[in-house]
Amino acid sequence: MDIALHKTLAFLVLIIVGLLMRRSLRGPGSQQALKQVILNLALPAVIFVALLKLQVGAAMLVVPLATVAFNLVMLGCCWLLLPAFGVARHSAEMRTFLLLLPSLAPGLSCFSFVSAFLGEEALAHAALADVGNKVSVLFFSYLLAMHWFYRLNSQVNPSGNAKLKSLALGMLKEPINLVMVLAVFLLGCDIHVDAFPPFLSDAIGLLGQLMTPLILLYVGISVTADWRQFLLIGKLLMLRAGIACLFSAVLLVSLPGLPVASALLIVAFPQSACSFWPLAHMGMVGTLGKAHRSSVRVFDDALATNLLALSLPFSITVILALFNGGATFVEPVNVLSLGAVFLVVSALLAVMTRRRVARPKADVGEVAGKEAVPEVREAWSVGQK
Repeated sequence: MDIALHKTLAFLVLIIVGLLMRRSLRGPGSQQALKQVILNLALPAVIFVALLKLQVGAAMLVVPLATVAFNLVMLGCCWLLLPAFGVARHSAEMRTFLLLLPSLAPGLSCFSFVSAFLGEEALAHAALADVGNKVSVLFFSYLLAMHWFYRLNSQVNPSGNAKLKSLALGMLKEPINLVMVLAVFLLGCDIHVDAFPPFLSDAIGLLGQLMTPLILLYVGISVTADWRQFLLIGKLLMLRAGIACLFSAVLLVSLPGLPVASALLIVAFPQSACSFWPLAHMGMVGTLGKAHRSSVRVFDDALATNLLALSLPFSITVILALFNGGATFVEPVNVLSLGAVFLVVSALLAVMTRRRVARPKADVGEVAGKEAVPEVREAWSVGQK
């Protein structure tokens, strides 16, 4: 049996086991605990070892910069294209999609498969790419969320410096970020993993081995969706995947002669699921709105949760298909063709399912001298539409 097919079937079995465990781990506390083990123990261990095995040079700075460029390109494309898919431009739904669709969560959807299919060197490059992604989702997304909140609530006096300081301290408390900072510091001192005592490197390695099975079990346990929103979210995820393929094709054309593993990483990494961090920013904005007794709906939290729930299995399916395709998807023409297929399918779904959506009222702060008014709530279910 082909090694890629063998690994894929093994991954699918673990996801099915997770599905079978949903009843016994039904409570959100159980899912949250599993996610914390992944994000705070297994994933940091794998990234720490992978980074310390990497020979870092000045040229490697291009990797996180390319990820930031992807986030910005995706944000611009979504701003231009989402109204054609039935999303009102100045609605809470539009802002929700703009915050989530450009974000990436490679830790839960990509890293384990990169490690299994491409090896530790590719995983280290993926971790460097995630540095740029974290800059986007932790800072740029936060600033964008706060910009929208204060634009819609002009009566609120912002205290941005304090909030930025709080965000920076919170970022440094995250285990993954601490691991990356520590690994970069050790690399700067020319200290690699082989300099560690054997018992310590073995302990870190054992923690890292937990990552892949735990993530796959988590996918099976947590995947849920509001099927009334399936078509809308599904066609936008296909649009996102198509744009990501076009971006990857451009990079492959710009960087000819890459090894197969590096080329596959360029194609697979942008297909990562949407990040949970924008949802945290939305929760913070909601809390701030309640504190100021604001009636303006800045984001749609329910829609964000459903998008995250569907994004994870969708991204994993695409990433597994790419890795099983192997060398097929290192050719720019093939990647471009795949992106075209995603875009055509999403456009066809948009044409077949598009409904007339009411335009929201002007955002608060854009109409001088007028009191705050709630935005028009879009009807998402088919029956409401």
